Amino acid sequence: MTTDIRFGTDGWRAVIGADFTYQNLRRVADAAARVIAAENPGGLVLVGYDTRFEADSFARAAADVLAARGLRVRLSDRYLPTPALCWAVAHDAEAIAGVMLTASHNPAPYLGFKLRMADGGASPKSFTDRVEAELAAEAPVHDDAAAARVETADLVGPYLEALRAMVDPGLIAKAGLRVAVDPLYGAGQTYLAETLRSFGVEVAELHGERNPGFGGLHPEPIPPHIAEVQEYVREHGLDAAFITDGDADRIGAADSNGVFVNPHRIIALVARHLVEDRGMSGRIVKTLSTSVLVDRLAAHLGSKVTTTPVGFKWIYEEMLKGDVLIGGEESGGIGVPTHVRERDGLLMALLLAEMMGQRGMGLGDLVADLLETVGTMEYGRTDLKLEPAVMDRFRAAMPTLAPPVLAGLEVREIIRADGIKFLLPDDAWLLLRTSGTEPLVRVYAEAADFARVDALLAAGRMLVDGV
Repeated sequence: MTTDIRFGTDGWRAVIGADFTYQNLRRVADAAARVIAAENPGGLVLVGYDTRFEADSFARAAADVLAARGLRVRLSDRYLPTPALCWAVAHDAEAIAGVMLTASHNPAPYLGFKLRMADGGASPKSFTDRVEAELAAEAPVHDDAAAARVETADLVGPYLEALRAMVDPGLIAKAGLRVAVDPLYGAGQTYLAETLRSFGVEVAELHGERNPGFGGLHPEPIPPHIAEVQEYVREHGLDAAFITDGDADRIGAADSNGVFVNPHRIIALVARHLVEDRGMSGRIVKTLSTSVLVDRLAAHLGSKVTTTPVGFKWIYEEMLKGDVLIGGEESGGIGVPTHVRERDGLLMALLLAEMMGQRGMGLGDLVADLLETVGTMEYGRTDLKLEPAVMDRFRAAMPTLAPPVLAGLEVREIIRADGIKFLLPDDAWLLLRTSGTEPLVRVYAEAADFARVDALLAAGRMLVDGV
């Protein structure tokens, strides 16, 4: 039995059958139940799950544990995207928390346990710290009657209706789009494709059936995992592709040439659409690993930018303060708080389609127009798998790393708010961070061209290897 259970940037995740066992899940669910019930005894908790191996069974087990602690529990009657659970929690007057069984964009062997607050937003560190502290306090209670008290309900249908109300169907229909949708076997399957079809969009859905192993795909909507849908768009002459991750809270896209449109550019495009086309206003919140394109666009729009550590929970905390138009992160998690204080890959796809109809432009043309306005920046990321001893050495060395030059560029400033970020001339930067969910060091870089990006990524690898 694992005793060292820790919550990362968004929940607890582990390999199914190794550390993610029914025994450990019940411990985590029971600790969460005690924290929730201490403040809201008998309160209603909504529980959902994605399309991973046995996710529905794990969700039922978690629901039973929550009910055994005297909480009312409502379990989704089918798989659903994380943003659907979040929306359901936020719009149910009685719900005081949510639990989602998902490992999001992690590989198929993983499953995870996410906690959501009464407004649908991610649980802050202060809350998950309390849950971690409860893990060793006492064993889960056993209550044979708990399972019978768990309700099941449709948590998807009302969310999809709300999603459709967030966009203008006439604008999307006007675009006459033919698109591919790739949920990567995740929880966005069927839901995004059918929603687009309801607006008159011609949709081809790839990887839209249940496959708990994800067919060998890594359910993260970035290259190289999206090569098949990129080629499909080119072969069939489609207008775009919209790709979601394992629990559909993240978005990736490709234009009519199959060229990847990364999340940095999607954040900027949607922000521009909301301000210039819809007349909305507010702060743009981005994480430390997100492109300077967002800052440049904000200056062009007259909007303020707030930068947070990596992880949507930090964006959520800014949303709580108010005056936020949109929040987004490099990994593809983008949210609009007027919908729910959470990422939503399906909503982002619909807003891109609406923008295409509004402006009468293809996705590639929208990107080209954006870059003409704010200047071109290219981005790259590489994930370095390390042995535990090497990871420990790197973590110990991070506070003192201070190279004066990287890839021939002067280091002008170092930010140590989350990992270590080196600011370089001409808005270039390099960021090194340890993953909260996998044995990885993530190396991020941005510069005016890919040659410089590659040089910076290589410099980052050298820093890691040299500790």
